[in-house]
Amino acid sequence: MKRDGHTDEQIRTMLEGARRVAVVGMSRSAAKAAGHIPRYLDGCGYDVVPVNPNAKHICGRRSYSHIAEVEGKIDIVDVFRPSDQAASVVREALAKRPGMIWLQEGIYSGEAEELARREGVPLVYNRCIMVEHRRLVGAGGHQAR
Repeated sequence: MKRDGHTDEQIRTMLEGARRVAVVGMSRSAAKAAGHIPRYLDGCGYDVVPVNPNAKHICGRRSYSHIAEVEGKIDIVDVFRPSDQAASVVREALAKRPGMIWLQEGIYSGEAEELARREGVPLVYNRCIMVEHRRLVGAGGHQAR
């Protein structure tokens, strides 16, 4: 699968500069990647905002049905949705002007990539945010700003 062209330094800088992460498709189950990875991010000091229309609360936090409902600034939109849904999620995310959009490992859409590029929003794809965070920042290495 195709991989984005971001350097390690670019990704490290984005991860270290971020504070608030909206997780689209966040799961209530810690056994699933869409549940375990956001919990990891929370443990590293990020303000994790669940976006899942099938849950009112996840991990004691209000879950939003859509990104558009999330109030305030979003630094990273982390996407756990199938590739065929990525473009619509990216389109919605771009309306919030996030610092970056992250499509998890195994997720790619040429249309999503083009949408983000046109709007000047970095798009990371086919990478696991937890793996990259551990590799580039270190577990617990992020301090909320």
